[in-house]
Amino acid sequence: MRRDHPGLSWPRPPGADRVACPSCDALQEAPRLREGEAAHCGCCGEVMFQNRPRSLARATAFSASALILMVLVHSFPFLTMQATGIQTRLTLLESAAALLNDASPVLAAAVVVFTIVAPLVIAGSLLYVTAPLRNGVALPGALTLTRWIERCQPWNMLEVFLLGLVVSLLKLGHLADVHFGIGLWALVGLVLCLAAALAGIDRRELWDRLEVALHSPPRRP
Repeated sequence: MRRDHPGLSWPRPPGADRVACPSCDALQEAPRLREGEAAHCGCCGEVMFQNRPRSLARATAFSASALILMVLVHSFPFLTMQATGIQTRLTLLESAAALLNDASPVLAAAVVVFTIVAPLVIAGSLLYVTAPLRNGVALPGALTLTRWIERCQPWNMLEVFLLGLVVSLLKLGHLADVHFGIGLWALVGLVLCLAAALAGIDRRELWDRLEVALHSPPRRP
């Protein structure tokens, strides 16, 4: 395995650390990388993992921004339609309620779970875990929440919902007068912030810091 420097930018737990190459499955020792460096497989040359710069700081900032935008998404309508003198305003919760009233409980539950619950769990858990972990502190339940972040990522369908909304708006534009609300722009920002938080976090650093924080003695005041 190739590496540029033997430096270390975060505390690592004691003991040997091995990692399997995602391309050829070769098991090798994991080097200690500085920020911005990458480890390559010694067999196939593929990138095995990277040390992303300021990983926890980025995850904390973007997850906090996502929670703020989530409040705006649910506080303001993302769509206002007017046709034949009738005006309709919709939020995410109102769209789920409309599906429920139209005898589509499965779709209503899917909207709530995939566009409200899963993003809230991901953003809230990331902020709860990464913010104190920057100072070497693991709050109660941080390990469980980190596992739930991994499990909830495939169920975060905000970008799919946003894409479907754009397609629907293109079709509704010929039938009604459509106006974009604050909720829609907040939804766009929420999708971008969640994607940036999940893409920027270094999972090796996250798990290493968690293990060190959980097994280190408590600090004295």
